[in-house]
Amino acid sequence: MTDFQSLGLAEPILKALITKGYNSPTPIQLQAIPPVLAKRDLCGIAQTGTGKTAAFALPALDHLSRNPGPPPKRSARVLILSPTRELAAQIADSFRDYGRNMRLSVACVFGGVPIQKQIRTLVSGVDVLVATPGRMLDLIEQRALQLNGVEIFVLDEADQMMDLGFIQPLRRVHALLPRDRQTLFFSATMPRAIAELGASFLTDPVHVSVAPQATTAERVRQVVTFVEQKEKPALLSIALKGQAIDRALVFTRTKHGADRVVRQMAACGIASAAIHGNKSQAQRTTALQAFRSGQVRILVATDIAARGIDVSGVSHVFNYELPNVAEQYVHRIGRTARAGAEGLAISFCAPDERPYLRDIEKLTRIKCDIVPLPENFVAAVQSMPKAANPPSQRDTRGGFGRGNQAGRGQPQGGRREEGDGAERPRNYNRRKGPVGAHRGAVKRMG
Repeated sequence: MTDFQSLGLAEPILKALITKGYNSPTPIQLQAIPPVLAKRDLCGIAQTGTGKTAAFALPALDHLSRNPGPPPKRSARVLILSPTRELAAQIADSFRDYGRNMRLSVACVFGGVPIQKQIRTLVSGVDVLVATPGRMLDLIEQRALQLNGVEIFVLDEADQMMDLGFIQPLRRVHALLPRDRQTLFFSATMPRAIAELGASFLTDPVHVSVAPQATTAERVRQVVTFVEQKEKPALLSIALKGQAIDRALVFTRTKHGADRVVRQMAACGIASAAIHGNKSQAQRTTALQAFRSGQVRILVATDIAARGIDVSGVSHVFNYELPNVAEQYVHRIGRTARAGAEGLAISFCAPDERPYLRDIEKLTRIKCDIVPLPENFVAAVQSMPKAANPPSQRDTRGGFGRGNQAGRGQPQGGRREEGDGAERPRNYNRRKGPVGAHRGAVKRMG
């Protein structure tokens, strides 16, 4: 069996891998690392949880180890773009772990925190910069960041970037990057728009894939229960109380829907936490830490906020609301069945969601097993306690204010976030006016 040493990685990196107890590369690492070490551009199809972070982090660190030198001021030698804060922070931590035996500077920049500290960090330049697109564009706009010193550029979760409406901003980034660079491009799925974007970034790339396009984890059993929308709280309560759950992720389509589920479960005596774009960074960090530690076993999340949640021991994924974009389903259920474990994905399908289910089954080429409503379901619906009402969103002027969107968890010196855990670009080139966004995500950007 191939080990990391046989891949030819630099000694400081191998020592770090031994310290972490990593011996054998995963399939994506085995396919990706050799061509990246050979300075080839790479296009990889891999879902989160396959080890793809190490697939680009290890060869990037190898490059820095064998080519020591100071980073250019207000720039970075290695730049990684990630769609969400949680994933960005996770990638930065991985670089620090793998590069622990190197003289290495790693910075992670995203919205939701003051921008001035990030500006000061970049003055002298850094070896590795992990960024979300929105905050990176803010830094470029304020002339605190330049891309002319980038030697390796990594675009992670490219399909999620598309869903957030970052296609046009990424093309702007492409124009700012030096021609003489190495580009690594990763996506869980490869629709036409993403393939076209990759073609603009990549030069004669090596293509690697750890699974056929749009397939789902084989170890995940996928089932569906048909239920009325208003009856979903009772069904979720029964499911959470009646199954042996280590940790469960519950997905909703909207931020307010996630909060509503938390309130409904609290009324049933089930503790849970929500994570979405209306939560402050401190609230999100606290919720994730509680979920990782097992203090809270149920985490309710929106699709975008869940990106970057790499938590072992997630035994169940509940699609409380089916995603209206089939690819999101692939990402959702990929949160379970990790590291060789089994997983269960349970979907609650209301009558108006049946078209979404058909799209999902067409994409995954898997027919979900139908599980009927439990025998005690009618009684559970009738005895369902009423959830507490959320705080009033009515403002003092007699209209409806922004409620918990206004003034909570907003960036201090950047932009107010508009997405579920991902930043949206803001007036980067005002003269060009608004740019259309994929699936209605971004309304302002040049």
